[in-house]
Amino acid sequence: MPDSSSPPAPADGDYRIAHVDLDEATIIWRNADIEQERRVAIFDLIEENSFKPLRAVERGASGPFRLTLAVVDGRLAMRIADMEGELLEELVLGLARFRRPIRDYFAICDSYYQAIRKATPSEIETIDMARRGIHNGAAELLVERLEGKIETDFATARRLFTLICVLHIKG
Repeated sequence: MPDSSSPPAPADGDYRIAHVDLDEATIIWRNADIEQERRVAIFDLIEENSFKPLRAVERGASGPFRLTLAVVDGRLAMRIADMEGELLEELVLGLARFRRPIRDYFAICDSYYQAIRKATPSEIETIDMARRGIHNGAAELLVERLEGKIETDFATARRLFTLICVLHIKG
């Protein structure tokens, strides 16, 4: 029988992102398609994610977390705070390994948005499969880059990659 005087251990559901902000100063321009991608990615991310910043948890943080994403000097800055906004950790990741997946993702998304307007269903499906493949590869790379820093699942990494792409849009 559990001792009622000891605090309960944090549930896995507490290790999640409950709020996401993108550094608006980083985002130069975005069209309606990209704005929709951003809204959907944030909505889906908040609805279901797994996000456990290991150093913050070792210091006693249990989540849920507020996450702010920005690109600073060519690096991804991930500001992790508690729900009151108190900074728990700031993680900075080099983005050099993401340049090609980001470029490829933008190119295939452009093709996809054009195809939606004038291509056959078969052509759209082919482009969408390629788009998902690039997105999946980038998500795997993100999980790899976060290893030992943040435990996350594949679906969360996919949504985070979408948001990283939004931060890279140039006019």
